[in-house]
Amino acid sequence: MRLIKILLVVFTLFTLTNCEDFLDIRPEGTIPTTGIDYSKIENVFLPISASYAKLRSYGAHVFPYIGAFEIAADNADKGSSPEDNPTMKEIDDLTYESSNALINDLWKGYFDIVSGANYAIHQMPLFEQALLNSSDKLYARQCQGEVKAIRAYAYFNLTRVFGRVPIIDTTLSSDQLAAVSQSTTQQLYTFIEKDLSEAIQVLPSSYSNEWGGRINKYTAMAIKAKVHMYQAEWDSVASLTDRIIASGRYNLLGNFREVFSVDGENSRESLFEIQSSTLGNSTGPTTFLEYAYVQGPRGNTPSSMQGWGFCTPSQSLIDFYTARGEVIRPATTLLYRGTKTPEGDSIKNSCSNPVYNGKVYTPSSYNNWNFNGYGFDHNIRILRYSDVLLMHAEAIVNGAAVTLISGITADEAVNIVRRRAGLTDIAGVTLQDIWDERRAELAMEQDRFFDLIRTGQAPIVLAPKGFVTGKHELYPIPSAQRQLNTQLTQNNGYN
Repeated sequence: MRLIKILLVVFTLFTLTNCEDFLDIRPEGTIPTTGIDYSKIENVFLPISASYAKLRSYGAHVFPYIGAFEIAADNADKGSSPEDNPTMKEIDDLTYESSNALINDLWKGYFDIVSGANYAIHQMPLFEQALLNSSDKLYARQCQGEVKAIRAYAYFNLTRVFGRVPIIDTTLSSDQLAAVSQSTTQQLYTFIEKDLSEAIQVLPSSYSNEWGGRINKYTAMAIKAKVHMYQAEWDSVASLTDRIIASGRYNLLGNFREVFSVDGENSRESLFEIQSSTLGNSTGPTTFLEYAYVQGPRGNTPSSMQGWGFCTPSQSLIDFYTARGEVIRPATTLLYRGTKTPEGDSIKNSCSNPVYNGKVYTPSSYNNWNFNGYGFDHNIRILRYSDVLLMHAEAIVNGAAVTLISGITADEAVNIVRRRAGLTDIAGVTLQDIWDERRAELAMEQDRFFDLIRTGQAPIVLAPKGFVTGKHELYPIPSAQRQLNTQLTQNNGYN
């Protein structure tokens, strides 16, 4: 199932207004709460769909996202032209301060997701109370779990980016929002884990094909495993990844290139994707996001085969693949100018940059929107089964001491990933083996920067960029947010 068309269409019937800054995280009472018939089962998914739509915001998963999560690391350069977007250049060079507008957009984007999720979470008990059928009541509880997983995911990213942010889980007035203080990182992780635990308890294991791509029990488990990984809680990581593996519901696709194709969206390898589609139209509701577009080949022709050209693979990444003798993964990850894709699209020599992110490549046959349209049908892969396998291996090598039911060892987990990439098996895998495999497998998927932070590699790997220990592990609290809420304190090393 390529995308959640039902989810995308439903959202157009229930659009929620966007917030413009942190203090505009609307009191949920300002969203229309009248006119909804809570006794009708067909209305339950409306606020859930709206929460999914918030994931497509510019701040959360487009331009600021690729900057903070990938360009800041060693896998990617800013790209585009040298003079284009000095704000992104600051992120690439690690010279950003609290006034950086893209970092402020991240804050707003993820808190907008939190706001929409809060509204949906508090709507579900109203449905459960009004619905008469026990299975309908259960569905309302499941939908609440679904959106709790969305809120947890948003807070996980906020915690990784900023370290300390306010926990907002209910309706607050503007004055109350202006006075809310930051929670500690540990308090945030506790909050995130609680949301995910409650989601896992009620979510179904799968959905019917027409709902392919919705968050299920295993999605929540995978997010929770990653949350525990960032806290080095290896028993929890191993237990969760083991359950996902043992379920037998997921597997790697045989062809690495297929994983990132439009037809390969929401496949058996995917645990969580952010849905994007033009719904096959050239105009109409904007149920797409421009994540792939901003990374598309700059200066290419025709217009439907070009984008902004940001987030280009670095020479460091290219050299890394070459040193490993990699062929299969770089053939998909690295999209060179002056070449023709297997699908028949030319990346012209006139393009501004020598290489682009091939994982967002979208064939011209899909790019039919009335302006450019490159990549509008490309989903963002947030969590893949290969990530689960590599988390599993890392937990075991770090000494996880839980009983495993899948029978998958650390060596086998890593080698499953390597075999698909055409590499030979290795034995006695080390942490560095696993970290290198993560880099090779997940390159350009917005995982690298925070992987370097959590594994302690950043001070050495990012030293050429000027990484400062004790500062660059976190991004600054945006100055615009500190003006709105004077209770917010700045992270170490920033103005």
